Amino acid sequence: MKAWQVHGAGEPANVMRVVERQLPDPGPGQVKIAVSAAGIGLPDVLMCRGTYPLTPPGPFTPGQELAGTVVAVGSGVDLSVGTRVMGVSDFINGNGSFAAEALAAADTVVPAPDAMDDGAAAGFWIPNMTAWIGLVDRGQLQAGQRLVVLGAAGGSGIAAVQLGKALGAEVVAVAGDESRAEFCRSYGADHAVVCRSDTAADARPLAQVLRELTDWRGVDMIFDPVGGAQGTNAMGVLARDGKHLAVGFASGTWPTVNVQMMTLTNTSLVGVLAAPRSREHVDDILHGLTAMVDRGALRGTVLEKVPFDQVPEALTRVAARTTRGKCVVEIASVSS
Repeated sequence: MKAWQVHGAGEPANVMRVVERQLPDPGPGQVKIAVSAAGIGLPDVLMCRGTYPLTPPGPFTPGQELAGTVVAVGSGVDLSVGTRVMGVSDFINGNGSFAAEALAAADTVVPAPDAMDDGAAAGFWIPNMTAWIGLVDRGQLQAGQRLVVLGAAGGSGIAAVQLGKALGAEVVAVAGDESRAEFCRSYGADHAVVCRSDTAADARPLAQVLRELTDWRGVDMIFDPVGGAQGTNAMGVLARDGKHLAVGFASGTWPTVNVQMMTLTNTSLVGVLAAPRSREHVDDILHGLTAMVDRGALRGTVLEKVPFDQVPEALTRVAARTTRGKCVVEIASVSS
């Protein structure tokens, strides 16, 4: 089958190549999926660079997110051949979704909703699951609270904007330019601030801008997939008992924590691992998200679909943070 593989460590355009490879048969608890579409995310870039904690030994096929059809199952699997699914690939063992076929643990895929096409399904699960685990499970966001979302125009960011609104929060989106800020407003953000690093467009510190925006009352929660200087600076807007959700490090580094300040303000740094605890947890998240989709509270955020041969270029744009929403690669037409 045709697959993208990473050889060495570096930028995607320099280390990725298309190869013909034989995918192993699914083992116990696994399924083999004919991939129709695959979501493109920053972890795929970091795997190419060799800086992602779960980077497999090379050469490997990246691609965490997928939608497609089950074509074979291992022992102990309840899913039937022919089931249309979405979920997470076996990227950790090098069998990711940037290929005509991929492996996945049966517990990490779920039936794709009939209302979603394959492109929408491929870009739905990981961003929205991440937002749910962050805001609902770890953050316990309540109606009426104020939420700041950093990197709000990205895949997990715009999912958090929508979920925050669906949970009844007042949402402040932080985005890299005015077009992205307007994109966030169109998806429900009550306010949007333009900020590329740790300062807003008018060169004031981000925390100061956010405090003024909230009449100096601060916010209850920060959803932070960016980290770095922006995440560090944003902590200054937390109100008493506030929570900073450490989701990711798109900037390249995690935020720096001032423990004394967090103690004086009774605030918390909360780690968010975007991985369900069990199959029951997966089902609970899917049930909650599906209910919100059905009532129109969550909209699809896949804004761009690219052909198979443009995966490295798409990853380069994701790395530069010039994309909006979710980007997916169409794989159904690729010959296996």
